[in-house]
Amino acid sequence: MTATDPALTALAQSWCALSLLHGRIEAHIERALQAKHDLSAREYSLLDVLSRQHDGDGGHLQMKQVADAVVLSQSATTRLVTRLEDRGLLERYLCPTDRRGIYTNVTEAGLKLLEEARPTNDAALREALDEAAKNPELAPLVRVVETLKAPVPV
Repeated sequence: MTATDPALTALAQSWCALSLLHGRIEAHIERALQAKHDLSAREYSLLDVLSRQHDGDGGHLQMKQVADAVVLSQSATTRLVTRLEDRGLLERYLCPTDRRGIYTNVTEAGLKLLEEARPTNDAALREALDEAAKNPELAPLVRVVETLKAPVPV
């Protein structure tokens, strides 16, 4: 295959369409969450991921797992956790069985904000998908997104 191979060109165009769809959705959600809840899309994602933790086996996520879930580097995730901790939305504490491990939990205030922000996030997602579906290049991707099942958490 060469760089001008039609299959590669089509693949690159498909990737650009997917990237465009993601960017539009994220920007729409970001604006809605900031306007109504003073919360970024990344902050919302972090609160959402951490709110799903539990005390059973494998119930608490290590920072690498959290970073992977919110699609950030570990250092960026740590900075994000610190910002939310400073706002009283998260708290950190030492793992009771391994003093080297640090857990991060959502506080009551964080859970309340997450509960208030969830309908905003969901509505903004729906609005962004509906708008993107009007674009013939993005409509097939929207249909795929709408039919995907949520991945099972590891």
